[in-house]
Amino acid sequence: MIESSELAALMSARRSNILIDANAAVNVADITTICDAAMLAPNHKRTWPLRLGVVQGDARSRLGELIADIMASQGDHPSKVLRTRTKYLRAPVVIVLGARDGDSGQRSRENRYAVAAGAQNMLLSAEAMGLAMLWSSPATGANDAISDFCNFEHHTEILGLMYLGYAAQVASDVHRPPTPITWLT
Repeated sequence: MIESSELAALMSARRSNILIDANAAVNVADITTICDAAMLAPNHKRTWPLRLGVVQGDARSRLGELIADIMASQGDHPSKVLRTRTKYLRAPVVIVLGARDGDSGQRSRENRYAVAAGAQNMLLSAEAMGLAMLWSSPATGANDAISDFCNFEHHTEILGLMYLGYAAQVASDVHRPPTPITWLT
């Protein structure tokens, strides 16, 4: 059993880090372990909404081109579109994080909560394994194209694209404000 102080230290050590060595491959077993950690998160009504797409190799470039083309068609600034074409090459692995819709608005919200909890499990697992990871938001308007790219079911909401690899540099420390707690008695 892990001690609470060890867990607190792991959570405190975790940093979002995009300073990743794009050329250092990540072991498939490690990627699988990190993805499996997401399935251990709480899941309302056991709907199992988590969908993951592991994007590696040339698929990273195809993903960037796909998203950049959508951004260009929406009129995004050309410099932002150009950066997007290569941004997924920053890491050897990009994990697309999706949440399948539920059978009601409430169930869909619960599904997103479950997948977000799974994402935190993935981030902590990567940290524990000595890997760097960053959770990035998907581009506006690209949800369906990313979902199709990953062969997810129709009505899967993309909650993030997670860069994964070995740190090229240590991420800077983050000052966090005190926890805002309201005590009610």
